[in-house]
Amino acid sequence: MDNKLTLQAGLIGLYQNLSTYYTQSGAQGWVSVWQVGTDIVWPQEIQGIEVPYYNYSLLTSRDGAAASLWASNYNIIRNANAIIYNIENTPISDMTETEKKAFSAEAKFFRAYAYNSLATFFGPVPLITEPIRTPRYDFVRTPLDQVNNLIKSDLLYGVTNLRDVDGKIDAQSVPEQRITKDVARQLLAKVYLRTNEPALAEAQCNAIINSGKYTLINARYGIKAGSPGDYFSDMFFKGNQRRSQGNKEAIWVMENENPSIIVNGSSGSPQQRRVWGGGYHNINGMVPTDSLGGRGLSRLRLNNWVLYKLYPQGDMRNSKYNIHRQHYFNNPASNYSTIKGLKVPYGQDAQFTLVNGSKVNIAKADTLAKLNPYTLKWGQFDPNDVFGFGMWKDFILMRLGETYLLRAEAQVKQGNTAGAAASINVLRTRAQAPQVSASQMTLDFVLDERVRELLAEENRREELVRTKTLVQRAATRNSDGPAQRQIVGLTANNLLLPIPFNEIQLNKDAVLEQNPGY
Repeated sequence: MDNKLTLQAGLIGLYQNLSTYYTQSGAQGWVSVWQVGTDIVWPQEIQGIEVPYYNYSLLTSRDGAAASLWASNYNIIRNANAIIYNIENTPISDMTETEKKAFSAEAKFFRAYAYNSLATFFGPVPLITEPIRTPRYDFVRTPLDQVNNLIKSDLLYGVTNLRDVDGKIDAQSVPEQRITKDVARQLLAKVYLRTNEPALAEAQCNAIINSGKYTLINARYGIKAGSPGDYFSDMFFKGNQRRSQGNKEAIWVMENENPSIIVNGSSGSPQQRRVWGGGYHNINGMVPTDSLGGRGLSRLRLNNWVLYKLYPQGDMRNSKYNIHRQHYFNNPASNYSTIKGLKVPYGQDAQFTLVNGSKVNIAKADTLAKLNPYTLKWGQFDPNDVFGFGMWKDFILMRLGETYLLRAEAQVKQGNTAGAAASINVLRTRAQAPQVSASQMTLDFVLDERVRELLAEENRREELVRTKTLVQRAATRNSDGPAQRQIVGLTANNLLLPIPFNEIQLNKDAVLEQNPGY
């Protein structure tokens, strides 16, 4: 790498690496891995890769998801190291010093992002900071403090040298999907919380919140502004998610386009809609539509705690435009639909018999697979592709709503419960939900509020592992699922994933130690 164009291509490759993580479809249950076995969902239509993540007795060192997570992150690290090394060790005549620092900061962010994921899920891991030019079989796990120090150093470098939002590098404009100082700040806040440095985490959150560059969405906007809905749901429509499309809450958005329309617009066929969306189209008399989120498969089902106990009355985040609960026959091709031999006039509520024999009003049906309530955040519908194997819309990876939640968590950890309540009440005001008091502020409450605000957006497993609350919260909020979908075998050992067996076996010249319990 000895010129700006080559380095630019290398940086774009890092975005491709990250996109591949989110958009893979070879194992369609990949999205489910990060949600099942936690505190918010029941697994429903099983694909295989997610099974050990609620039946923890099956989670071993040969696990496919853990191996994929390990490989994906080290792939990012390898490519980032190459960019950083060449910037620091190769003369590059067509770049200014500002540009070199900005490019290096971008690569260092991705290295920090990958190492933070590895440290969260695996604990101590091999620390590699330079390109590897010859085969090596002697990796050892680096103490976690050293790994964390590199993560912080890389992110602090990013806070100093990355561009501001809507800013430039020297005279060069930068596409909006590229990371900024505030992206580094948001991740750094989360790292500081993981390493129990809440005051430093709060400072990073304050820098974002007080910058005046972001605002919570609190008014209708964008492509659906004239249609029934609310402003919280507006954020999640295709065409509304980017900053340039009116979403001034967005801090980092990963672009994802239908590759049949834009060549290489997506690195895979994302499964988020099929995993989170309802399988209502399997009911005779119902067809996929935009208002229902397109064609889902209900690979997940929101659990009873989320559906019936989590949201206070009036909370916009639980509105019908955000969580779909009522189903009506919507197939205009016929005047009636038939279920269990019962003819029902189109557009009317109806009684019908489920397999278990109970009578259920179709407007309130709550089964596991077909008419279960589901989030519309991943809804997307293309009338030219009703089957919809992939989900073609952007990924909001960071937004201001989470910044307030991270600040509240940092304030709770410092004993500033009044400050934490004030942070959460900013979100409560936006959601038209009841205000909270300082006496309610605990880490548990903040984690509850994360579900209300970030349901289906965040990697729930990562957040519970980061806060070391996975075991407790799974037991208290997700213990009443169907017998065949119960969480079993979960212990404190599962706060870390197994080091992949192949990595241990190939590392013949040193011992790559396994995590306890595997």
